[in-house]
Amino acid sequence: MSDAKYFQRGKIQELRAELNSEKRDPKHQRKKTVMKKIVANMTMGNDMSLLFPDILNVMNVPILEIKKMVYLYLINYARSKPDMAMMAITMFIKDVEDPNPLIRALAIRTMGYIQVEKIVDCLVDPLRHCLRDRDPYVRKTAAICVAKLYMYDNVLVESEHFIDMLRELLTDPNPTVVANAVAALTEISERSENTQLKLNHSIANKLAAALNECSEWGQTYILEALMYYVPQEAGDAEMLAERIAPRLQHANSAVVLTCVKVMMYLMNYMKNEADVNAFCRKLSPPLVTLLSSGPEVQYVALRNILLVIQRRPEVLRNDMKVFFCKYNDPIYVKLAKLEIIFRLANAQSVDQVLSELTEYAAEVDVDFVRKAVRSIGRLAVKIESAAERCITALLDLIHTKVNYVVQEAIVVIRDIFRKYPNQYESIIGTLCENLDNLDEPEAKAAMIWIIGQYADRIENADVLLDDFLYTFLEEPVEVQMALLTATVKLFIKRPTAGQDLVPKVLKWATEEAVNPDLRDRGYIYWRLLSTDPAAAKAIVLSDKPSISTESDNMDPAFLNELLLHISSLASIYHKSPTTFISHYKPRFLIPSPALQLPDSPSTFSLQPLQPQQPQQPQQTQMRMQQPGSFNDLGYNNVAANR
Repeated sequence: MSDAKYFQRGKIQELRAELNSEKRDPKHQRKKTVMKKIVANMTMGNDMSLLFPDILNVMNVPILEIKKMVYLYLINYARSKPDMAMMAITMFIKDVEDPNPLIRALAIRTMGYIQVEKIVDCLVDPLRHCLRDRDPYVRKTAAICVAKLYMYDNVLVESEHFIDMLRELLTDPNPTVVANAVAALTEISERSENTQLKLNHSIANKLAAALNECSEWGQTYILEALMYYVPQEAGDAEMLAERIAPRLQHANSAVVLTCVKVMMYLMNYMKNEADVNAFCRKLSPPLVTLLSSGPEVQYVALRNILLVIQRRPEVLRNDMKVFFCKYNDPIYVKLAKLEIIFRLANAQSVDQVLSELTEYAAEVDVDFVRKAVRSIGRLAVKIESAAERCITALLDLIHTKVNYVVQEAIVVIRDIFRKYPNQYESIIGTLCENLDNLDEPEAKAAMIWIIGQYADRIENADVLLDDFLYTFLEEPVEVQMALLTATVKLFIKRPTAGQDLVPKVLKWATEEAVNPDLRDRGYIYWRLLSTDPAAAKAIVLSDKPSISTESDNMDPAFLNELLLHISSLASIYHKSPTTFISHYKPRFLIPSPALQLPDSPSTFSLQPLQPQQPQQPQQTQMRMQQPGSFNDLGYNNVAANR
């Protein structure tokens, strides 16, 4: 029969009367029923604390199901009534010595939850006995109880040597006990400032041997603990990775991702490149399998895959097609796949990728289309041999006259011009045909940059810039900056065409602009043009630094930190846990003779990231000379004197 009937608001007096009823009830069915009503009322948020004395009398009932409900009640109300909770200590001590291991475990578990000072003091001796109990169920429950007690009173746990007893449980013959001991030690290590979990080679092998007999969550705990093992020889890392590799075939995604994390960690201590490549090949199939799960699991897997392929590009190198988007994928999955497709693309697969991206650009979801168009431009920057094909694809998209597609295409074409100067300027005419459709700041700034950069090749560049200048003061700072620089470039390259525009723009920038960066740039340009035109030309028209897609990659030290947190929130947010978890102990690669450092020392984080100290403000004051007159333009520089 369903228990839904118990979820009705009950009166305290009626429930108390039922609890204390003296009617014959040999199987305690009435007490079981009334306890179900009380627990249901607790679940609904009704205050049942007035029944505390009556509930204590029910603790004597030797029925396990009733004891579970009584203990649940005590956990819920013991903190609000600590004095009355003291009355339960005698029954707790009695239950801890009960012949039934389930009752012993239930009692020690409940005492661990009730963090009242007197009960915690009485917990020490029973907990010590339970950690050495003959039944593994009691031992595994006691191991978790130590971790709970540590959160309440870490000094007590250390002084009573409970941590040493947990270490002894790592060699327990029961794998479930081992898993819980590992989980408790890991939790304590992450919360303690002076306790650090370290596993030697022998313990690590014993933990690996216990994996086969553990539950899926026990396997996750053990694999997580193996992150505290530091191989001293490359052979040790290879052997341990080989032993845990079968976990990659597990049905539980948490086990698979945690195993991936441990193997990625152990690869840092492997010397033989062939072995590293072999393990990378083993990582590919399980990661691909995760993509057949639900969209939420897919997204978690994709965010972790993005980290893995940045550190080990050979993983999934030949599995490009599995990341192609399906029509029914949620948008967050599509965007995550798009980033991975771009990173896996190479000269051999670029045609296939470009065809796929072009199809995506015809979708209905605006954000997805924008990302697809931008990926085409990034592909041109990444793979030089494909640049012309990417330009052709972008021009086809511009001809569709879809507003947001055109604007996104112009933004990425600017980057292509930066990457390959003087190669694809023939398409500028096509771009200029779409000036009227530009209403987004980034697209406007990109088009203005193109006009300024190629002002000597665009005959009506002054007219085009003048059209943009009509709304100079209403534009965002990004567009104002671009207009200021483009106008100066036009004047330097074609003084006659730009001589009417420059004074107007400089006057607006220095006298009417609110943004200090824009005003400062206006003063700098004004001073350069009025005092040393040759220097102005050398500076404004200097060669731009080459751009590449490497700037999209994470900082190597930060990437290695995130790889130590695969299968956690940090790997999804792509943020260090220290930024969203207070008092978190940072992880980093521990130096050992087997640790393989790459060519660049900065690639590995061997120390936790330290916050940078703020620099002391410099005492030197900068003084600007009074600017001269803007003779070439016949315009007196009054604003620059302010």
